[in-house]
Amino acid sequence: MTTYCFNCQYEDTGRDLPLPERPPDPKRLRARMVRLLQARGIRDERVLSAMNNVPRHLFVQKALAVQAYEDTPLPIGFGQSISQPYIVALMSSLLKLKPGLRVLEIGTGSGYQAAVLAQLGCTVFTVECVPELYRETGNLLHSLGFRSIYAFFGDGTLGLPDAAPFDRIIITACGPKIPAPLVEQLDKNGILIAPVGSREHQRLTCLHKSGDHPVAREHDAVIFVDLVGIHGRGTDQRAKSLPSEVGRVFL
Repeated sequence: MTTYCFNCQYEDTGRDLPLPERPPDPKRLRARMVRLLQARGIRDERVLSAMNNVPRHLFVQKALAVQAYEDTPLPIGFGQSISQPYIVALMSSLLKLKPGLRVLEIGTGSGYQAAVLAQLGCTVFTVECVPELYRETGNLLHSLGFRSIYAFFGDGTLGLPDAAPFDRIIITACGPKIPAPLVEQLDKNGILIAPVGSREHQRLTCLHKSGDHPVAREHDAVIFVDLVGIHGRGTDQRAKSLPSEVGRVFL
């Protein structure tokens, strides 16, 4: 005799039913991601440890959570994306981070990079120009208990002069050159990292400010979204609509 189970999709035929598939364990997926980063040449143990502890799947759209620990960028809405783990690890490593450093991030995006910086013991000042992301990501970071991250809304290419100077600056969007206000806000012996170039041809560029004379060095070829602002791709319509001053606002 065949009976039906009204709480499931299977017929009761007396045979063993297939068990529902277990969701993947994020900790195991993070450990696998870290091994992949090591295989790609990331050697900074503190960066690897931080990325092994930050839950990347919480910083992506729920529909894409199963791909969170693949080494690939993912869309986060509003024309923005979360960088692939290798790029996050590489940029963090090139910054030569230490606990207690003050870091300015331009382009909050998903908040994942800021979370990794905070996990490394830095105080993070992060600026976002997309109001929806500023609000959503700020709420997410607060809910996850990141108290050393301070989020701001506005034109990130202007930096945060009232909070300067910064020990490190990281720019997570590409402009034709590094914005002059950000170089000015970098402390002596500070390090700034940013993608620089056209939309089609970009290089990760690391700038060391030795005294008053910054020295730039190019690294990997990359592809980032546009750096929006007066000192970025200022012709973008979004750049024209940004407030003239960066600030912490309630949206």
